[in-house]
Amino acid sequence: MAKVKTKFQCTECGYEAPKWYGKCPGCQSWNSMVEETETVVKTQGRNSPLFDSKDKPLPIIDIDSGQEPRVQTGIGELNRVLGGGIVPGSLVLVGGDPGIGKSTLMLQTSHALTHSGLRVLYVSGEESVKQTKLRADRLGALSAELYVLCETNMERVEEAVDQIQPHFLVIDSIQTVYLPEVTSAPGSVAQVRECTSRFMRIAKGRGIATVLVGHVTKEGAIAGPRMLEHMVDCVLYFEGERHHTYRLLRAVKNRFGSTNEIGIFEMGEDGLREVGNPSELFLSERPLGVAGSTVVASMEGTRPLLVELQALISTTHFPSPRRMATGVDLHRLNLIIAVLEKRMGMFLQTQDAYLNVAGGVRLDEPAVDLAVAVSIASSLRDVPTKPDDVVFGEIGLTGEVRAVSRAEQRVKEAAKLGFKRVILPEKSLKGWKHPRGIQLIGVNTVADALAVALD
Repeated sequence: MAKVKTKFQCTECGYEAPKWYGKCPGCQSWNSMVEETETVVKTQGRNSPLFDSKDKPLPIIDIDSGQEPRVQTGIGELNRVLGGGIVPGSLVLVGGDPGIGKSTLMLQTSHALTHSGLRVLYVSGEESVKQTKLRADRLGALSAELYVLCETNMERVEEAVDQIQPHFLVIDSIQTVYLPEVTSAPGSVAQVRECTSRFMRIAKGRGIATVLVGHVTKEGAIAGPRMLEHMVDCVLYFEGERHHTYRLLRAVKNRFGSTNEIGIFEMGEDGLREVGNPSELFLSERPLGVAGSTVVASMEGTRPLLVELQALISTTHFPSPRRMATGVDLHRLNLIIAVLEKRMGMFLQTQDAYLNVAGGVRLDEPAVDLAVAVSIASSLRDVPTKPDDVVFGEIGLTGEVRAVSRAEQRVKEAAKLGFKRVILPEKSLKGWKHPRGIQLIGVNTVADALAVALD
């Protein structure tokens, strides 16, 4: 027996409600609730779709756990983020701010896959065929096995897939595709959900690796219901500042690999270029002998990354001092300032504190704490740090410096780039062979680190 059910759902966060609200109770967005109607078919017993599967339960020890076959995309940084290449039949969601380079990345990937003998179908719902051809001319992405279609009707996209039989499918973007039988507008929650479900059946049923390009909300999350991220196999975010040439590709979900890896690209006139040595690139414009500048060794997945931290401490002209952080969590900055005030006796209550990670990189791991503390103390005392120093370590609330993981890889990266001294936690010195040509100084407290770095 069929029954029509009406509900209201937020286009920003996916919040569902039985009635309309002018302001979403979930994300507080105005006029984001849209009406959705669906037909509910009630089924019971063995005739239910839940019992249609012919698969039988198997003991887990009898299941083949062989590695998933992978196809090299021809772009090393993308292969790194995906876990070694793209898996046939996988469904990947790529999100990012407008103009960040999502379409450029997908077109370059499509062209690279054609060199492996694969047939690619690129479906664009936002640009005409001529506009896509102009971008391909600029990128040099021209191949007889790269098919371009300008279409937003889901049924016609399926007809094109049946006709061309591609190995790789790109949908740019999922918010522009619609199903005629769904009454809501393209980009609505119901349309995005139903079209993604169709593409998932195409990917899994035919073994076609499918990439969906998605828009993001003003908060930076992928637009549409949260269910969208649960349905796909991989969720990739393409990040970067519009005023910087560097772009970061980060995996936040990956059923076939790690979510710790990042890919680094540089945007140029001829498209995206892979950055083979990001540490050297990020440190190329570092000023020497300036107070508040410190080099930190961070880990992004299995890759050590050396970047510059800049701190500026100045007397405030407001009743409460300002705290601003770019590239580092603001709450972490406030915590480190509190530790410096309590344990080191630094008077920062009348000082504005500004912290910046040069190059537009975002550092989330606690191993950057010690470098933040050194930068703040350097700027407050107006004492420059040594240009050949690298600092890393986690700070506890009692002022101790705690051990961090993969210290050996961080030190080797610093030695490779010509740094002469590394200040790191004392406990991180044990259990590995120290490289020659670089001095390692272990510290146990923040006071010890500042005494060494600012002597």
